[in-house]
Amino acid sequence: MRAGRRIGIAIAGGLVVAAGVVLAMPLIPGPGLLVIALGLGILSLEFERPRVWLAALKSRFRELANRVRHKPSDGDGK
Repeated sequence: MRAGRRIGIAIAGGLVVAAGVVLAMPLIPGPGLLVIALGLGILSLEFERPRVWLAALKSRFRELANRVRHKPSDGDGK
């Protein structure tokens, strides 16, 4: 039973990550990085390495959000 769950999660997560990679390609509209993160979330239910990758991805998004939030204005009002 455990092996079946592990295989199912691996297949589902792999397919979602693959779909995210396709959506992340140029000229293809779609939320590619979000779908990749969703796929990593599915894979992290059963595997350790995607958990590490997902944590790194979250950290980078937090850094970017902080930089955008605390960006100093140039004072010209535009």
